[in-house]
Order: sequence, then C-alpha cells, then structure tokens
Amino acid sequence: MKNWTKPEKTLYFAALTFSVFLGLAENVSAMHIMEGYLPLVHCILWGIICLPFAAHGLITLKHTSREKPQTMILLAMSGAFIFVVSSLKIPSVTGSCSHMTGTGLSAILFGVSSASVLGIIVLIFQAILLAHGGVTTLGANTFSMAIAGPALAFLIYQLGRKGNFNRKVTVFFAAALGNIFTYCITSLQLALAYPSQEGGILLSAGKFLGVFAPTQLPLAVVEGLITVLVVMGMENFALPELKALGFIGKEER
Repeated sequence: MKNWTKPEKTLYFAALTFSVFLGLAENVSAMHIMEGYLPLVHCILWGIICLPFAAHGLITLKHTSREKPQTMILLAMSGAFIFVVSSLKIPSVTGSCSHMTGTGLSAILFGVSSASVLGIIVLIFQAILLAHGGVTTLGANTFSMAIAGPALAFLIYQLGRKGNFNRKVTVFFAAALGNIFTYCITSLQLALAYPSQEGGILLSAGKFLGVFAPTQLPLAVVEGLITVLVVMGMENFALPELKALGFIGKEER
C-alpha cells in the first residue's frame, strides 16, 4: 500500500470499515449457490465481507496496469480462464453444482485481491448470461470461489516457492487444493443457512461435503493439471511478462 495515493487508501479503508461495522450489526448463525437458496441476511453479510477485497483488488489492478502494462494480457487471459473452466459444471446437490474454479492461476500471478475482482466479474456474467449462480448469492459465491479458494492457492504457492519446491508441483497443489477449499467454504455457507436439526452446522457441512466430494475431488485434480499446462505455456510464450510479475526470477530462463 506504500505507493497508493491518499484517495485510494481512503477508498480501501472506507470499504473495510463499512464491512466490519455492517458485519457486526447482527449476530447470525449464519458451487455456485443458485438464486434463492440463501436467506437474504446471509446474502447481505457475505456481500459485505467481500467489499474490502474488491476495493483492494481494484486499487491493486490499477497500479499493476500503470506500472506493468505488459502484464495486462496475462490478466485478461486469467479472467478468461476462470470464465471458461468454471462454466463447465456438473450437478452435485440441490442448489449448487461441482465445477473447476480457475481462480488459483490468477491468485498465483496477481494476488488474492486481484483474483477476487476477476472472480466477481466472471460470477456476474455467469449469473446474468448463463443462469449459473445468482445475483442475490453473488457475495457468497464470490467469497468461496474468488476469495477463500484463491487465498489458499496463493498461500500454498508462496510456501512452495520459499521451500524451493518444484514450480510445477507447487502450482498443481495450489490450484487443486484451492479448488477443494472453495467447496469446503461453499458447504459451510450452505450449512450456516440450513443447519441439521440434530447435529447442527458441522453435521450439515459434513453432509454437503460428502455430496460434493465424488465429483469435486477428480475435478480438483483436473484443474491442477490444466493449470500446470497453462503455466508451462506461459513460460514458453510470456516469459518477460512472468518476470515482470515476479513469478519467475530475473535470472531464470
């Protein structure tokens, strides 16, 4: 944030403050979740939680476009990747579905907040044009697919990088586990809205995960492999851009 202007800092902290205050306004027991499957209060609260990430992402992308304009082609490609792979859905449980997310790639390249902006754009288009997800559930879907999943993918990649693990192996696990974590969060969101009468939220979340697992686990593996292939292609055809992003060291060829 040290290079941000005062208006940019004001925008981000205003969104963060707004999120915190509204999030504390009511105590609620609280993969694309479809329109009408979450209570209105849940829809609002998940949307509020996403506000700071969206604000931070917009400011970050503004600086990236100004300081590293050559990387914008990779940003556009990352957004297209999210749209394509997350549109290939498999019915899994009433009110949701299993599919790849594609957000791990953008998180690895541009960071979590930037990935959240791309995810929001994709989710809006899918909700309006493909009836995939919903407008009222946009906040919940954004948090699971465009914030939580990318956050874990980014963390795994950074840990692997610091540990000097093979880059392709690290990318695979980052994308695959980020995908799985997205569905863990989706299961929790549905469980918060529909807790089990006997076992409560945890039992309900376990049931949702049990339904997702048969289709989601193999999809996560496929996403990991596809992401590795995309990165290999970038290393051959977009090496200067990857170096500008810091994904590949300046000394690497």
